[in-house]
Amino acid sequence: MHVLVLRAELHLPAARSLKDKRQVLSSIVRHLDQMPAVGAAEVEYQELWQRTAIGVTAIGNTAARVSEAMDGVERYVWSRTEIEVVDLARSWWEE
Repeated sequence: MHVLVLRAELHLPAARSLKDKRQVLSSIVRHLDQMPAVGAAEVEYQELWQRTAIGVTAIGNTAARVSEAMDGVERYVWSRTEIEVVDLARSWWEE
C-alpha cells in the first residue's frame, strides 16, 4: 500500500466572505473527491475568507500510480484561475 499526502495552501483573492470562499472550495474538493483513489478536505484556516489549506490523499498499490494521481491533483489545482497557490508540499505516509 502506498499513500501520498499533499498539503495545498491557497489564496482566494476574490472572496469577500466565508460564503464566497466555501463556494470555490467546495467546487475544488468535490472535483478532487471524484478522482480515482483521491480524497480531499479543508484542513486549515476555516475562519479566514481568502486563505485556506486543503489536504489531499492518494492511495494505491504502486508508488507510480499514486504519484501519477497526485500529479493530476496538482495540475487541477494550478488550473483554477480564481485561486493562487501559495504552497504545495507532498509527503509519503509509511506504515
